[in-house]
Amino acid sequence: MIIDYNIKIEDLKEDLKVFWKLSGEKILSIDKSFDPSKGAPVFTAKGQYTSRGWTEWTQGFMYGSAILQYDATRDDRFLNIGRDGTLEKMTTHVSHIGVHDHGFNNLSTYGNLLRLMEEGKIEPNDWEANYYKQAIMISGAVQAARWQEIADGGYIYSFNGPHSLFVDTIRSVRILAVSHLLGHKLHAENDKIVNLLQRGLEHCLSTAKYSVFYGDGRDRYDKCGRTAHESIFNVMDGTYRCPGTQQGYSGFSTWTRGLAWAICGFAEELELIDALSEKELEIAGGRHNIEEFMVKAAKATSDFYISETPTDGIPYWDTGAPGLDQLGEYLDAPSNPFNNYEPVDSSAAAIASQGLLRLGRHFEELGHFEESKRYTQAGLTVIKTLLSDKYLSLDPAHQGLILHSVYHYPNDWDFIPEGSKIPHGESSMWGDYHARESAIYLQKILNNEPYYTFFNSVI
Repeated sequence: MIIDYNIKIEDLKEDLKVFWKLSGEKILSIDKSFDPSKGAPVFTAKGQYTSRGWTEWTQGFMYGSAILQYDATRDDRFLNIGRDGTLEKMTTHVSHIGVHDHGFNNLSTYGNLLRLMEEGKIEPNDWEANYYKQAIMISGAVQAARWQEIADGGYIYSFNGPHSLFVDTIRSVRILAVSHLLGHKLHAENDKIVNLLQRGLEHCLSTAKYSVFYGDGRDRYDKCGRTAHESIFNVMDGTYRCPGTQQGYSGFSTWTRGLAWAICGFAEELELIDALSEKELEIAGGRHNIEEFMVKAAKATSDFYISETPTDGIPYWDTGAPGLDQLGEYLDAPSNPFNNYEPVDSSAAAIASQGLLRLGRHFEELGHFEESKRYTQAGLTVIKTLLSDKYLSLDPAHQGLILHSVYHYPNDWDFIPEGSKIPHGESSMWGDYHARESAIYLQKILNNEPYYTFFNSVI
């Protein structure tokens, strides 16, 4: 991609106003027409949100979007949608023992509501606040219980089973940290007490070691910064076996949404490490060791994204997708969602943009201004494209907010319009939510509000 070094956050002020206006209209449309008995809305087909029962991992993004909309606009209609939906629909997600998505669902809802109360944007109420805290504490412990020991640590295993480490979970693991900061612990067999911060950081280390490649020759396709969607282990002796994938093209290519999860997840965890004391971090090897592996992973994945993405900052769905060679020098041109060979994935861009911004701020705090500028401006470049007419959904009849997202291309789950060979023109609940997160991140800077982190409510 070509980083725009001239754009400033202030330059996006009017675009953000348009974004929040459209965002509110989309949320109200979904709330009015979507049938919740069908499950959670996942992605659009012909502009209308539809369901795809898998793990209902997007339900928190639905209500979390309304909560973020309230945060941006202070319109009570959205608080009511988000808060009522959380109360009515999210309890099962707190105790769901079969998924790795707790940080997605429950920090987007209970976490954001608690944050707004701590910030004084919701009227203080001890019982309500304690309800949110209890949900987060339990959710963090349930997530931590999905634990697989390996020869050199351990990880929270995916819904595929104990052999499977997903790169996605690097962003979901943050709920262990919030649960820990609320004073909670996991009590396991024989009343063994598990420190949730330690377990979360051990998962981060395993992800950095096995899900991220560093050009060290681990396999023929080891290029620095690429990620594997899935890392597979022998659960009998804890040894690493091979990379794999569920939604990417192959275990030896890079599914760009997985790459984006890594960029965002490591950058956010770095902010957490910066906020914790040396004493708290001793349990996982100390600040220096933790920061060393996290910075290495965050930089590698961010640099890979920048080098393997078209000039406007929006990637194709997988860097090894077989049709990319039909597009010629596609990295030297803007993304083309209307080509006939391979889809782009705007949701990967929405997720990555926030991670790039946070990584830029991390380096700014350290006084590393050259690196800070590179990642900050890369994040702003991506967001500028997402807020443009090319990707922002201006049609009031379309319920999606950010166009040209894909869900599961290998499984053929995405809607392909008539006359096209690939999906385009549709939106996803996670893409729309993360675009809103990037927007609220910038909005708070513009409004001189407290810096937005996932742990604002507990630190």
